[in-house]
Amino acid sequence: MNLSEKKHVLVTGAAGFIGGYVVEEFIHNDWAVSALVHRRVSEKLERLVQDKKIAIVKGDAADKTSLIEAIAEAGQKWSRVPDVIVHCAGRASDVGWKREFRRANFDSVRFIGEWVGEKETRKIIFVSTTDVYGLRDFGHEKEEDLPLCNNKNNPYPEYKILAEQWLVENLQPEQYGIVQPASVWGVGDTTMTARAVDFLRVSPWIIHFGHWKGRNRWPMAHVRNVAAGIYLAAVRSELAGKAVHILDSEFTSCDDFYRIIAGIYLPGKKFGRICLPLWLGKAFGGVVSLVSNLFNLDRPITDPSLYALHIVSSNLDFDNQRFVQIMKKVGRHVWTREEGIVELRKSFRQD
Repeated sequence: MNLSEKKHVLVTGAAGFIGGYVVEEFIHNDWAVSALVHRRVSEKLERLVQDKKIAIVKGDAADKTSLIEAIAEAGQKWSRVPDVIVHCAGRASDVGWKREFRRANFDSVRFIGEWVGEKETRKIIFVSTTDVYGLRDFGHEKEEDLPLCNNKNNPYPEYKILAEQWLVENLQPEQYGIVQPASVWGVGDTTMTARAVDFLRVSPWIIHFGHWKGRNRWPMAHVRNVAAGIYLAAVRSELAGKAVHILDSEFTSCDDFYRIIAGIYLPGKKFGRICLPLWLGKAFGGVVSLVSNLFNLDRPITDPSLYALHIVSSNLDFDNQRFVQIMKKVGRHVWTREEGIVELRKSFRQD
């Protein structure tokens, strides 16, 4: 196929954990791929460039001029403007300055959305989060049954919510898709899994807070499922203008998650189990968040932060049938928890 005849996707945040898998997903489906990077180019992207499978463009999605220049450069490299922009870039943290969250998680979406509304690019796929529904005890609700809610007054979900609302209010349904992953995991994760490992490495106990005592759902979302969901949101008309929860089908409790991670990264280490009242965790987490926010850290000085405490003490049980059904319809395999664990073990041993 002539390169100019291929469909063209621009992936923001392509050097990140999710973005790298999204790039590979579109390559596998024979798209021309432009990887937008801001500060760094990952080893994965460097290999793909050497194999002439992608084009790299540099820019800042949260700066309108820089974004437009990057889109134009991508168009020149593939001889056509992007048909779809997948927006993976953003500030994925529970601490930091509010203005930085607005810039990364709202302004960037608005700038891309304005481009889609006016230019030849036909769609934006926004990578949001299930955190837009708040942190509380859920009961396997579907996407359409849940109102957007920032009940913990945190800037991370606040600006993800505003971004989703902007898309709904300013674009036609066929011009956008919203993908809402839960807690993304898999080979290459440097966020939640890394934080859990750091804590377990120094602690002799697995510590739970609140009345669930570790039995609440930890909503694992394998990164390969997330990438597949993003691709399908870009190409399937039945997902146009809709939000899609992405999380694994298996029920994994918070206690299960810690023990899975410990079994992979800290094999042989034995852990006790402690359950503490939520108020005690709030006092500690409040101090952690205060100091971390003061210095605009990318991650808390230690765990749990106040927001992380609410995550691990809530039952984050969402329905995933919209995702499962579309995967079944197109004949795609949904990665299982066990497959993800096997892949993590293999990767850890190789490292």
